[in-house]
Amino acid sequence: ALSQKSVKMPRKKWPAGKTLSKAMLALNIIGRFQALSAFLYHPTHTHRAHTSNIPLKLKNKLLPAMSPPATAIHSQSDASSPSTVSTQKANDHNTTTRLKYMTSMEKICKDHSIFLLDMWGVMHDGTNPYDGVIDTISQLKALGKKMIILSNSSKRRDTAVKMLIKLGFDPDDFDEIITSGEISHQMLSGDPTLACRTWPTLTTIRDRGPFHKKVFCLGSGSHDEQYVTSAGWTLSPISEASLILARGTFTVNDGTTIVKKTEDEEKYFRVLDESLRVAAARRVPMLVSNPDKVRPDVGLPPMPGALGDLYQSLLSGEGSEELVKRIGKPFGEVYELALNGSDPADAVMVGDALETDVTGGGAAGCRTVWVVKDGIHGDAVEEMGGGYEQGVERVLEDFNEGKGFLNGDGVRPSFVVPHFRW
Repeated sequence: ALSQKSVKMPRKKWPAGKTLSKAMLALNIIGRFQALSAFLYHPTHTHRAHTSNIPLKLKNKLLPAMSPPATAIHSQSDASSPSTVSTQKANDHNTTTRLKYMTSMEKICKDHSIFLLDMWGVMHDGTNPYDGVIDTISQLKALGKKMIILSNSSKRRDTAVKMLIKLGFDPDDFDEIITSGEISHQMLSGDPTLACRTWPTLTTIRDRGPFHKKVFCLGSGSHDEQYVTSAGWTLSPISEASLILARGTFTVNDGTTIVKKTEDEEKYFRVLDESLRVAAARRVPMLVSNPDKVRPDVGLPPMPGALGDLYQSLLSGEGSEELVKRIGKPFGEVYELALNGSDPADAVMVGDALETDVTGGGAAGCRTVWVVKDGIHGDAVEEMGGGYEQGVERVLEDFNEGKGFLNGDGVRPSFVVPHFRW
């Protein structure tokens, strides 16, 4: 489907005559080829040329299901974000207005008292903090700014704290550290202190009693069983499960057998495909504890959000939209928890991803800062050519075009900065 030259990776050779179902083929392609992963994340930007070799039939099958319009981000059945804030209203101005380019965070901070901060792609690259970030945090703290981390990590809060310490940050600098994985765990356990709207489908399952709290886990391979059992659930085969938990793209865990992609990739995709088809036939709900579709890393590897979109494409019938619940940016629960009654106009969402950070922050009524060069769109902007600002404009234009926005409507960051630096 993709030229070897474009993706610079060896082509997968399948046994003669072997066919792959839609789900199996989709995830194999997503997992193997950076071009299609980028295409699914922001369908029409710099990888347009790279994806020209993908058959049109495949594009038409996968893209509508796996890359829903940004206007649909708040269509989940529980109205998971403030319904009074439309995507168009949330963005400060029409997309024909020139972007506000800033060279540093210092010029932005005076008008905002609350800073909602993404982690990966803004503060660090998974291994090291970006240059100047720790100093920026210190400056914001000295000015008395409230800083809240909003991470789409499917892991719990304590893991994020350990990561911050490892990277040289002081967790006490932040007023709150919110992860999608922590919110999902609280929902699974029925934590009464969770101060955001919950998922009625999940509540109904819990209320039926312990026998029904059986979950089939698409895992990260890191403490999946502990995560599930500590919330009061039991791992179960898909034929018996009341819920699917999508928290990673590395393992399939039914409580008896763990199939690992790193050990047998072909078996992993086969079992994943079979399981999702059984689940779709049974209409088993899915909780996605990280709605990111790709990770800002080499090759843009797939994330649980891609599994959620894929499963959604296999479902049919009335109420299918209610069967997949995504927790994290751009959806509303994280912003409810972060703002906690504060005026969104006082807050600014700082992130690198148009799909999650900028879209979600804008829809919540916050100002947004798009951090370009260190994040997921950095390479795309550079590859556009014509200079930094022209690259930014073209990537944003293509993103909105790919999401179906017309006549100047669409996602529009309040500010654009190259790095999260003072």
